[in-house]
Amino acid sequence: MSDYRERGFEDSDLQRVTRGGRGKRSRRRPRLSLFWRTFFLLSLLLFASIVTWLQTLRSLDFEPRVMQTARQISSLVNLSRTALMHSDAIARLALVKSMADQEEVRILPREPGDVFEALDSDALGREISKEVLARLGPGTVVARQVNGQVGLWVGFAMGRDNYWMRLDIQQLSPDSSKSWLIWFVTAVLISLAGAALIAHLINQPLKELSFAASRVRDGDFEASHLDEKVATSEIREVNIGFNRMAQKLSKLEQDRALMLAGISHDLRTPLARLRLETEMSVADAGARAHMSADIAQLDAIIGKFLDYARPDHIELKPQLLSEVVGSCLYAVKAYPDLRVTVDMPEDLMVMGDTVELTRVVSNLLENARRYGKTPRTGIAVVDIAAKVRGDYVLLKIRDHGMGVAPESLANLTKPFFRGDAARTAAMGAGLGLAIVERNLQRMGGAMELVNTQSGGLSAHIKLKKAKHL
Repeated sequence: MSDYRERGFEDSDLQRVTRGGRGKRSRRRPRLSLFWRTFFLLSLLLFASIVTWLQTLRSLDFEPRVMQTARQISSLVNLSRTALMHSDAIARLALVKSMADQEEVRILPREPGDVFEALDSDALGREISKEVLARLGPGTVVARQVNGQVGLWVGFAMGRDNYWMRLDIQQLSPDSSKSWLIWFVTAVLISLAGAALIAHLINQPLKELSFAASRVRDGDFEASHLDEKVATSEIREVNIGFNRMAQKLSKLEQDRALMLAGISHDLRTPLARLRLETEMSVADAGARAHMSADIAQLDAIIGKFLDYARPDHIELKPQLLSEVVGSCLYAVKAYPDLRVTVDMPEDLMVMGDTVELTRVVSNLLENARRYGKTPRTGIAVVDIAAKVRGDYVLLKIRDHGMGVAPESLANLTKPFFRGDAARTAAMGAGLGLAIVERNLQRMGGAMELVNTQSGGLSAHIKLKKAKHL
């Protein structure tokens, strides 16, 4: 178990490379898409506006409702009192019975011992009582309950006698709370639908722009074209500007590819002639070997520059990782100063490009062979391990050399950066690890370089997992 952890992945390494960063722990912030943020803000604004208008309308409706209810009560009391005062006893009884049966208005004698509850429990009741008292005069009582019977009770005097008139409050002033609630819910639903539509209209052009930008980032300039005939002038101008930018980038990419092809031909052809002339014209074997080595180094440096400047767009396909690693090991098996051990499943599939993956593994092996030799033996011992973690394959390539100064780790993948002398004994272009990171980014992967506890540099690589063929 300890040997596996030494040659393979530590748990902390797995967690760190899975995050895809440089080993720095970052606090995750809750993410909210632009659509939902716009939707929530619009909904909040509309909801506050609806509530404000509702309160405004209720305030405007309050006084007319009070006046209307008081006027109806006063009119009914005055008409009933007048009719009863000018009717004989028989007609009065018939009138009282008719009002109770047809209009649900009851007139009862008011006794001194009657217990009532005044209609002043809320603002509406207090205003109605005040207005009715002003219209009917002193001695008028407005109550919501008399002797335990709930209703709208109005106590009035008729000659020397006092009476109660019991009314149905719903007839005089219908309860509009349900009506207000229905309209409120309807307004809220319409507002939410409108907010969703507005948020969608705002978010859609940005989604299209984001998709087009991702296509440009991946080098697919044809799929990044945006509509230049949209109705909104601001969005149309942005789309036109983005399309022109993508066209210029595409032209620059084509010019770069043509320039690289020219550089490769124009530089390597003279180098090949120079090597041939050196081998044929220089008599001294030692000088001839040194000159040939210098020419080979120049050719290798040119190759590194060309590899680093290659176009970004590649097509990812399922690759058998063990085959890629095996082909890289076959190319370096003759090196006497390199010994490699491999620990990975034979059927491990990753999404990538064969050439790019080969460059990644080969560059890391070459980097370990040059700079990761064990000081005691002068041999570079390299361990390669891989395992699956979720939707990714985690590959580790480590040497047992002297490692790198901690302050230099973050700069190792920068082009032309050179670390301390321990890892720069051999001459190179300073692009090996930069090419590795660039190739991994093209394939949607990531890499982290760390010093191991027992010594040496370790490259932790994250690749997309592919399904088995």
